[in-house]
This record gives sequence, structure tokens and C-alpha cells, in this order.
Amino acid sequence: MFRTIIGLEIHAQVMSKTKAFCSCPADVFEKKPNTLICPVCTGQPGALPVLNEEVVCLALKGALALNCEINKKSSFDRKNYFYPDLPKGYQITQFFKPIAENGFLIIDDQNGKEKKIRIRRLHIEEDAGKLLHIGSENISESTGSYLDLNRCGVPLIEIVTEPDMSSPEEAKIFMEALRDNLKVLNVCSGDMEKGALRCDANISVVDEEKNYSSNRVEVKNMNSFKFVEKALFYEKERIIDELKKGHDVKFETRSWVMPDKKTVSMRSKEKENDYRYFPEPDLPPLFVSDEKIEIIKASLPELPRDKKLRFIEEYNIPEYDAGVLSSDLLIANFFEEVAKYTNRPKESSNWIMGEVLRMIKEENLDLENSFLSKELFQDLFKLMDGKIISSKMAKDVLDYALKEKKLPSVIVEEKGFKQVEDTELITKIIQEAIKKNQKAVDQYKSGKKNVIGYFVGAVMKETKGKANPETVNEIAKEMLEK
Repeated sequence: MFRTIIGLEIHAQVMSKTKAFCSCPADVFEKKPNTLICPVCTGQPGALPVLNEEVVCLALKGALALNCEINKKSSFDRKNYFYPDLPKGYQITQFFKPIAENGFLIIDDQNGKEKKIRIRRLHIEEDAGKLLHIGSENISESTGSYLDLNRCGVPLIEIVTEPDMSSPEEAKIFMEALRDNLKVLNVCSGDMEKGALRCDANISVVDEEKNYSSNRVEVKNMNSFKFVEKALFYEKERIIDELKKGHDVKFETRSWVMPDKKTVSMRSKEKENDYRYFPEPDLPPLFVSDEKIEIIKASLPELPRDKKLRFIEEYNIPEYDAGVLSSDLLIANFFEEVAKYTNRPKESSNWIMGEVLRMIKEENLDLENSFLSKELFQDLFKLMDGKIISSKMAKDVLDYALKEKKLPSVIVEEKGFKQVEDTELITKIIQEAIKKNQKAVDQYKSGKKNVIGYFVGAVMKETKGKANPETVNEIAKEMLEK
């Protein structure tokens, strides 16, 4: 019997306008390399760091939402190591006294059970630069590395969990829950593709029969929730396989290689003393007042899990719907607005989770600046209630309404989307279909009732999807029963 133990170290880029210790812009994604830098963030002699107050406020916001204890006095330290993308030769972080400790985040695990994941610490630090490696197996082609220092000094909070996760699925769920919280707080965009949220995972496996634990392995280079799960699953199986053979795994850092769907060894795992931490001499201690903590605490919005539980109770929608809707603040607010105005929470949920989320993803719809509104959905629901359009037609009507910025009722009149209720026409089409496919009629009579779909489809094809499906089903059933 093997038991998996997982802890995570998450780096989240906070959404401040400028970097952690200088006035350079912090939004450096896809900007021209080496253009958003200064003597401070590139470590030029004599340049001194100055702490960005906005970064502190955002860190406090994240810490309070994660139920952390705030240290009224914290300090900054130097983490010393050599790498080409770290021009100072050290990184400013908080090692000895972080801004916050001893928090937790409650998640629903893969079995739907509530579980508390403890947060060991949350601290402020700066990011390093970025190396772009150009390589080729053909020695006649150019190889080398390019150095972009724009990310140097970009403000991060590092969130370190206790090893409380027991499966790769649980680690993925925790990461998603953390991302949702940070997004709602406007602390971090949560965009892993842009490097705004990065994860290093530590995993070990305990052989419970032998009462023996493997060495801990760190896995890096994971830029999506799916990769976190896949990489940890691979490592779990690799470690178990080694333990079964009577071997142990190295205490090392490994990298997730997506094309090969496996991890590879990068280096032996560093220990804390390898970094020669010592207090940052150019920054004074950071003091946080009780008043500041209370002001930030009062500004915290309703968090996704609390919102989810409220949606279930207040709107009587399924847990899954509530989870999807509450994970994004804009979506959640829009759902509440529509549900209250139409007094149709479940239908509102279905349309927002279906068509609205589809358009946001496929058409890059900007929810805040689109024609979508509570009035639009009330108009759409009235058309369906009056059987003027079918639910299938309503999807096309919604598309046109958004493109042309007109209410659905106007679109229906202009485009002729009204539902066909002509029973004589529907009967005639079904009669023709019966004549053409006696086999389907015989199948229906022998008990295969689902073949009625053939006759319904024939009507829909002839009427270009405008026939009322309920009317068509009733007439088709009546005629086939005869």
C-alpha cells in the first residue's frame, strides 16, 4: 500500500502597476525585450531598492483571504545564487520573517469531500529575468541563448503549502481554487500561459507496509493545471516503481517535458544553506499596523467558495453550476443580475454556462462591454415561453442580437425566426417521410420508439429548424401509433 504526499510552492505575480522595488512597469508580457528595466532591477552598482506599497497591500489581501496570520513586523533577505538571468547574483525575498504564515484554504477534493489545505507561509519576492534558448542538433546552424531582463524585479507572492495533498488530482483542484481566489481579489490575473501563476510541486511516496518514505522530488516547468496533474501522476508512478524494485529515488529537481509526457532530471535538490540567506541591508523592516490590516480585511469581496455555497442555497442550482459560476467575478455578478431580473435562476445558469461561456471562449466576448444584459435574457425567455421560437432557434437569435446589438424580439421580427405551428404542413411532411421509409415505421411499431427522431428530423429539415419540436413530436407519435 503506497501513500502519496504532495506540497506545492506557487509563485503568483501580483497586479501592481510597477515592479517590487523600482518604478519600472510590471506588465512585461510580450513587451520588447530589455526595454522595461532600470539600474535598480538590473542590479547596477549603487542603485538602491525602494519597496512598492501597492505590492504590500496586494500581498496582505491574498494572505487575509487565505486565513493567514499577519506578521506585524517582517523583513527582507537576499537569496544568493548564480544564473545568467539574475544580474544581481541574488534575489530579494522574505526568508527569515515572511509577511504572513499559518493559513489555510478549504477545497472540495476529487470525491466531493471538504478538505483543509494548510498554508505554511506567504511572502513577497521579486522575479528573475528570462532565458530564451535557441538550439539545434545540426552544428552548422546557430545555437545560443538570448537574455531578456524585463521580468527582473516583477513582484511576486510565493505561497508555500504544507504537504497536505494526497493525489495529483487534489493538487490540481487546490491550484484552481487558489487561482479563483486570487483572481476575485484582483491580486493576480491567474494566467499561467503568461507566467502570472507558476507552480513547483514536491512529491514523495510512503510504502506503508514497510513504513518507509521515499526521498522528496521537486517538479518544475508546469504552466497549466493539467500539466501539474499529469507531471505529478508520472512522478507518483515512477517513484512507486522504484520502491517496488527496492530502490530509492534521488533527492532532486526534475522538469516536466510535455512532448514526451515525462519528467527528466535537472539537478540535485538545493538545500536552504546553499543559498546563503542573509538580511537585505538596503531595505528596512516592514511594519504593518492593525489599522491597515482592518482596512484591507474590510475591503475583501465574497470569495468563490462562499459564493458557491450561497448560490446553491439562494438560487437552488446544482453544486456543479454554482462552482462554475462562482469561479469568476464577472460571470458570477452577471448570473445574479440575470437570475434576479428574470426570476429564472436555473435557466439563467444554463444559458450563461452554455452559450455565454462558449462565446467568451470562442469569440473572445468581453462580458463588460458586450450587448449582453438582464433585459436581453428576459426578452429571450418571453419568446421561448410564448413558443414564438424554440430553444434551438434561441441560440441563433442570441448570436444575431449580440452582433447587431438589438433585442431578440426585434431580431425575430426582422429575420423571420418565428416558430412554425402549421399543423397541416407538419402533418404533410411526416406523411411524405412515412411513405419514403416504411422500414422506420415498422421499427417504431416493433418497439424501437427512438426512430421517431427520423420523422422529427425530416420536418426540421423542411422547415429549416423553425417547426415547434413539441408539436412535431405529438403529431409524429399520433400518426405512427395509427
